[in-house]
Amino acid sequence: MADQLPCPVTSTEQLPLTVEPTTIISQPATPTIKVPVVLAEPTLQIVLESTITLNPAATEIKRVVKNVFLNQVKLVPVSFARIGTTDFFNITRAKLFVAGHIRKNIQYATAECNGALQDRIADVPFSGFADLTTFLTPPIIGVSEESKASFLNEQNGLVPRLDKFFFQNLVKYNEQPFGELVAANFFEVDFSPVIATPEGTFSTITEKIVLDLTVKVLQTQQLKITATQQITTPPQGTVGC
Repeated sequence: MADQLPCPVTSTEQLPLTVEPTTIISQPATPTIKVPVVLAEPTLQIVLESTITLNPAATEIKRVVKNVFLNQVKLVPVSFARIGTTDFFNITRAKLFVAGHIRKNIQYATAECNGALQDRIADVPFSGFADLTTFLTPPIIGVSEESKASFLNEQNGLVPRLDKFFFQNLVKYNEQPFGELVAANFFEVDFSPVIATPEGTFSTITEKIVLDLTVKVLQTQQLKITATQQITTPPQGTVGC
């Protein structure tokens, strides 16, 4: 008698399905789209020094894992070029403000024989700014306007009316440039301020970090592009006969 399977499972054989290509009709088009556009993709060098306490004390650092978290990527324009005769301008120079922190996960051994590895998490903050003078695509900003008109006194043309004014306000709402984290490259030296013996312990470490941080700076813009519009046409039914 044949051996039975210890854990039988019910299965159903699947039948093959037919495959036919779907007809696609192409035609030229010049659509207007609104998409995020990359303004710049700089690599910023951030240099830090910090001191981290370890409790319990360590005898040996085993591994350090690092990640970057950004709290702020803000573009502040400082130079402009007018677009034609409009009240819109290309930004030709800007200050890029960046702030965030490095999250360090330090794993280390203690003086205890056969002891468990300790884990210390530390957030090392940083902030700074960079001068951007070249852009892959220039950011665009529209300037708001305020106008005020005064009137003469109808009964005495020598004095103005202080109780009558005409106001006009034009507000342009701009797309806010924003940032994305691309890459972080760490160069780091960690050491105890006091040299410890091979079996000795230390409770603080000093770290010197050089971080090459690459970010994207983007702005949502409206673009007119040349494209090929493709229309998928499934098999026609009775109406198309």
